[in-house]
Amino acid sequence: MKTIDLKTLQSAVAGSAAAFRARTRLQPAGGEGDKAFPPTYAGAVYATEERRVKQTDGSYATIPCVLMDSVQSQANRLEEALQLAIDAGRFDDCPLPLIEVDFSGLELLDEIGRITSLQAPHRAADAILRDSLLDGTPFRKSDIGKKLDYASLNNATPLYEICPTALIFGIWDSTGPKGGLGAKFQRALVSEIVGINAQTGAKTSSRIDPLQIRAAAKVMKSKDGYTLAKNDSAKGAVSPSEVNHGNIPPDVDQKTGGVTLHYAEQTTVLSLPALRRLRFPINGGVPTPESDAAGRTVLAALALTASALAAENGYDLRSRCLLWPEDELQWELLEKPGAKPSVLTLDAESAIRTLKEAVAAAVKAGLTWRKEPLKLTPAPQLVELLQRSQEIAAAEATEEDGA
Repeated sequence: MKTIDLKTLQSAVAGSAAAFRARTRLQPAGGEGDKAFPPTYAGAVYATEERRVKQTDGSYATIPCVLMDSVQSQANRLEEALQLAIDAGRFDDCPLPLIEVDFSGLELLDEIGRITSLQAPHRAADAILRDSLLDGTPFRKSDIGKKLDYASLNNATPLYEICPTALIFGIWDSTGPKGGLGAKFQRALVSEIVGINAQTGAKTSSRIDPLQIRAAAKVMKSKDGYTLAKNDSAKGAVSPSEVNHGNIPPDVDQKTGGVTLHYAEQTTVLSLPALRRLRFPINGGVPTPESDAAGRTVLAALALTASALAAENGYDLRSRCLLWPEDELQWELLEKPGAKPSVLTLDAESAIRTLKEAVAAAVKAGLTWRKEPLKLTPAPQLVELLQRSQEIAAAEATEEDGA
């Protein structure tokens, strides 16, 4: 099976191909029929729906399905995979552009550490970056930050230079100087995981207290812990279970008790038309076919690299939801309508190598990006807001303990 290389990407981007597509079947790590736990949403429910699914005989049937990992969650995992690879030094000889804000050394905020554009929810347009300083100047008022005000489909270069992942995973600069009229780029790379033929189960909960403390032994909660209530009817007296003592009677949860599946499927699609809408002028000039092709090829390589790295990291989605792929990640290149897609492969190391080659080719075309992280410091008002929030959270926890 052919591996995706730079020539393959350049040809696909420059031609009329529609997409790179990967469909990966997954099973719970415990084996077929083992239970897996989807994410829960408001009201403690799973996101379920019926889908038309092709059967082995070629017919279609309406099958109950459940969302195992959303498009938004998958985007976060892909960005996390890139961040982990950067931290591991896998891009040291071809650094990826990053914007980062460092909270280290600030009172109450040490545990936050560093937040990068791969971790901020809205990427380069996130309020965390907006409310930070570049050499003492508000980021969006700095010379580099001002360039984002002019980012558009016809001028994707500012984002390419400092946050190219925003052009892959999407961005809406709604908190910038233009508000809702700020630059808006659709997702070019979309991925989700769906459980097929899902049946919701039940889960039980209980706890046996080795001390066998009785519920009738009421206590009074206080800031320092608790004291024994003088009598059961004393105002504020609560069960010892409120301070984590005593038994918890066995209970059954029929709503969020996990699911059993025929299988789960991850579907990932990289839209090539979405990349072709992007133009890359150099030094404020007019976009050229060479710079446009180079920029689009780098973004395609970056998207496939993120997918390969995420697949390499595995599918441990959350507690009791470790999935295992039935086969290695394979890509289909959708070229001519009606034609059978080309089947290709791409592991993480090959993807990184191809990305580096694409970046080098872009440099030859005059299109470059930052090699050093754009380092910001949190503005005083952001620090004050965070510290105040931490103080409120600590006070609320104390009030709950002393209720």
